[in-house]
Amino acid sequence: MQQLEKQYHINCAPGDVGRYCILPGDPGRCAAIAELFDEPALVSRNREYTVYTGSLLGEKVTVCSTGIGGPSAAIAMEELTAIGADTFIRVGTCGGIDLEVKSGDIVVATGAIRFEGTSREYAPIEFPAVADFGVAAALVEAARAQGKTCHAGVVQCKDSFYGQHSPARMPVSYELLNKWEAWKRLGVKASEMESAALFVVAAALRVRCGSCFHVVWNQEREAAGLDQDMSEDTSAAVRVGVEALKLVIRRDRAEA
Repeated sequence: MQQLEKQYHINCAPGDVGRYCILPGDPGRCAAIAELFDEPALVSRNREYTVYTGSLLGEKVTVCSTGIGGPSAAIAMEELTAIGADTFIRVGTCGGIDLEVKSGDIVVATGAIRFEGTSREYAPIEFPAVADFGVAAALVEAARAQGKTCHAGVVQCKDSFYGQHSPARMPVSYELLNKWEAWKRLGVKASEMESAALFVVAAALRVRCGSCFHVVWNQEREAAGLDQDMSEDTSAAVRVGVEALKLVIRRDRAEA
């Protein structure tokens, strides 16, 4: 591909972003996340990618939206890495699977089921999609420090939102329903759409990535007749991501 002055999709050039990045899906969340930085400034808006850069603890940091799903998330990571980023925290939403996971809780992904397509263009299916240990540990520590109920474990990643929520009407219902039962029996914490791709791309690029999620709803708790309230306020998960990034920055400095 022809070398461009700016990265083709995120419309950013070297110097525009920090080495530490937060990756929400929704471009509409970027401004609110950037407000938690010192001296944030809008860098670019292009397609599903909105980018702000500021600082935390004196270190240059960036928030870049990725849109929904693995393909656009992988593009963001590729292009951010190409201009200097090396540490990523995905902050988003998920649906609970394990019955202990309730609306409003935090899930930290230690690994992800590769039930999606993007990661297969980076690594054979036998290669696991796992979070960077240090980033995942920082996310758990930050969640607990804020008094949030935190579940650390494997999440399921898929390409079809409605394949999860309306599997019986899909022509491949036999596969979706059987595999969902397997995820339940294996104690999978939640379902979302980006971590498997991000973890595998991070491994290919030799960068660090972790993920934390706000639980919106748990369809298995609903099916079991357990009480829950839908929760769509993602601010706690965002604060967990930002505080975890600070922990990573401090530890990087201590190890330098």
